[in-house]
Amino acid sequence: MSDTPPDRLSNDPASPFYDEAALARGIGITFKEKERTDVEEYCVSEGWIRVALGKKMDRRGRPLTLKLSGPVVPRFERPAAETGEE
Repeated sequence: MSDTPPDRLSNDPASPFYDEAALARGIGITFKEKERTDVEEYCVSEGWIRVALGKKMDRRGRPLTLKLSGPVVPRFERPAAETGEE
C-alpha cells in the first residue's frame, strides 16, 4: 500500500469505496484547514466530505449525512508497518 490515502474513501462496508486496509491504518482528515473526526466519506478530487447529522438515522438504520464542500486533505495516521502490511 502506498503512503498516499485513496482519492475517495467511505467507512460504510456496503459502499464500493470501502477499503478495510486503508481504514485499519487510520485516516485523518483536514477540511477547510480544520481537523475533522466525524467524517463518514470523503472525495479529494471533487472536494467534499460527508458528516453524520447527530444521531439521526434513515429508515435502514444508517446515519443521515450532510455533504460539505471545500478543500479536503487526508493522511494516514499510522505507517503501513504498524498494521502488518507491506
